[in-house]
Amino acid sequence: MKDVTIYDVAEQAQVSISTVSLALNHPARLKLSTLDRVLQVADDLGFVPKERAVVRARKGVHRIAAVAPFTSYPSFSRRLAGVFDELGDRGEQLVVSDCADIAVSASPVLANIPVRGHVDGLLNLGVPLDEKIGERLRQRLPTVLLDTRYPGLPDICVDDHEGGRLVAEHLAALGHRTVAFLNEVETYPFQSPPVLRLAGLRSVLGEDSVVEITVPRGTAAGAAAVSRLWSDDALRDRVTAVVGCRDLVALGALAELRSRGVDVPGDVSVLGFDDDPVAEALGLSTVRHPFEESGRLALRTLRRMLAAPGEPIASRRLPLTLVPRATSGPAAG
Repeated sequence: MKDVTIYDVAEQAQVSISTVSLALNHPARLKLSTLDRVLQVADDLGFVPKERAVVRARKGVHRIAAVAPFTSYPSFSRRLAGVFDELGDRGEQLVVSDCADIAVSASPVLANIPVRGHVDGLLNLGVPLDEKIGERLRQRLPTVLLDTRYPGLPDICVDDHEGGRLVAEHLAALGHRTVAFLNEVETYPFQSPPVLRLAGLRSVLGEDSVVEITVPRGTAAGAAAVSRLWSDDALRDRVTAVVGCRDLVALGALAELRSRGVDVPGDVSVLGFDDDPVAEALGLSTVRHPFEESGRLALRTLRRMLAAPGEPIASRRLPLTLVPRATSGPAAG
């Protein structure tokens, strides 16, 4: 049986050779529908680029891809730092791609990697997978998922619901009863970490005891949420703690509360999630996420997959840790 060529893919997909080349090398230049059609034909025909067939004989290119929404969510840079730390000096190259919009699961960045064949494996840091891309990765490229999941692919995750529960138990022990959860507008196609954290809070404190305040994403999100909270006299009198969906939101709220003369934590406690370095510097109570450790573990897991193809690889759950600091305390009165 003759090898499938780029000409075969172009003919069956009813596109030009240059369009197939764009699908393999510059997918963002194509309409998503055209890209999907070309890659689906490549899947159906079992197309392997010539250069990939050559490197298979050489047992790999010693190159790994890492895809994440780096520019949209700074926490992914900490995961990547763990990957680089584990990478060391073993002759491997890391190809880093930004998938700026995490809400677009059918990302061109991820879609063509299994077909293009320029890497030995993939670290997907937090980008959700639709069935088409997930199956392509599962069948064609060793892949480890970090803080996202897909059946049949190993993942390394934390339990964000548990993170919310840890915060709620801490606040309940301090006597807090009504909490404001400061969230940012998201367009996730799945249950996002903030949604799970909110559910964890409510599982301990009760549905009516956690008030969600949603504001647009950005550096002013925390301050905007506090302004909205303070505009409602009845709500302001009830709430004795605010929890930011991430540390930067919580820190924005903390600055706004202090600018209004509110005693933190005497009148209102403030907590966040992730334990960013600035959280420790400013004494913010938070939940520590093992970002760097998860990045290191992800690369170790991918190396195992490459060394022993077909060997079952178990998923891992890393623990979250509550870190109480100066901004949490007993409720007023």
